[in-house]
Amino acid sequence: MYSFDLTDEQRMLTETVQRFASRNMRAVYREADDNGAIPDDVITTGWDLGLIPSAIPEQYGGFGALSAVTGALFAEELGWGDTATSLHLLAPSLVTTPLLLCGSDEQKAAYLPRFCDAAYYPATAALIEPRIQFDPNDLKTTAIRDGDAYVLNGVKAFVPLADRADLLLVYAAEEGKTQAFLVDAPTPGLIIGAREKAMGFSALAMYRVTLKDVRVPVGNRLGGEKGCKFGNLLNHTNVAMSALAVGQARAAFEYAREYAKEREAFGEPIASRQAIAFMLANMAIEIDATRLMTWEAAWKLDQGQDATREAALARMQADQMVLNVTDGAVQVLGGHGYVKEHPVEMWLRNGRGFGTLTGLAMV
Repeated sequence: MYSFDLTDEQRMLTETVQRFASRNMRAVYREADDNGAIPDDVITTGWDLGLIPSAIPEQYGGFGALSAVTGALFAEELGWGDTATSLHLLAPSLVTTPLLLCGSDEQKAAYLPRFCDAAYYPATAALIEPRIQFDPNDLKTTAIRDGDAYVLNGVKAFVPLADRADLLLVYAAEEGKTQAFLVDAPTPGLIIGAREKAMGFSALAMYRVTLKDVRVPVGNRLGGEKGCKFGNLLNHTNVAMSALAVGQARAAFEYAREYAKEREAFGEPIASRQAIAFMLANMAIEIDATRLMTWEAAWKLDQGQDATREAALARMQADQMVLNVTDGAVQVLGGHGYVKEHPVEMWLRNGRGFGTLTGLAMV
């Protein structure tokens, strides 16, 4: 039986992340969205919170252990602050979490200490492919064994921070099965293309990446000879994205609720109108329901149970919920919701992206 009581460590962490989200992320999120770049000092401050090293055992330079529940808790607070900044901060976890879950002892010893230094370590993963009906279990990027190396060929889309990453985890099909490969950058055949132009997450730098006969040592196949259980990795990314969606939706709901209390029409706050009140109530119900689904999936992951069903359902619910809530926030503000004076139009654009961007965060 899982409990809704946070441990002292979880409570301290979420409160710390909440302060960072309020003081640092919220201070620059509109400027970052307009300029297409996140200030370096915000990333430095966020890295100093130690969110990723806190999931890495001491033997590799960290000071904690991986917990999907704890990850979901702080991911929600980050999503409340700003999703683009959150995805930038969590990009290295796209490598560390798979290493912790599936990596061989040699891979953990070689790579995990890199993420425990004082400076932000730029690492990312390449999963999404630029094609209609993309299916992470049916990748067109291929990995073919050639002696003591694997040869990777394919095209990836929406790869965060690819232009500055020192390490990429590339997902590819090996004999029809999705596996992952650690690729140090730069390397021959790894081509970083133009920055993606997306509707939302404008501050997050994402790139098209082409792999042309990229050779990686056999030892760089995640998990070594055993490989990785991709389904479990997908469960962790679904939980992370769901938690971020809850945070984004919560931000939109809270803003719309306060606006409805203050905005008066015909001598009374619009929050007292039944249509507005019911809309806000439904938004709150959807947020709380999605949070509970996310926590359940995260708890099962931490217990070592199969959480495929729970994680998939939480993600499906979260993708629809965050779109409904952010759209509802725009509606509550009426014409004001459509202009940049208020952040709800940005949150709606971001909300639209959750259903498209698979594998951009992992806890």
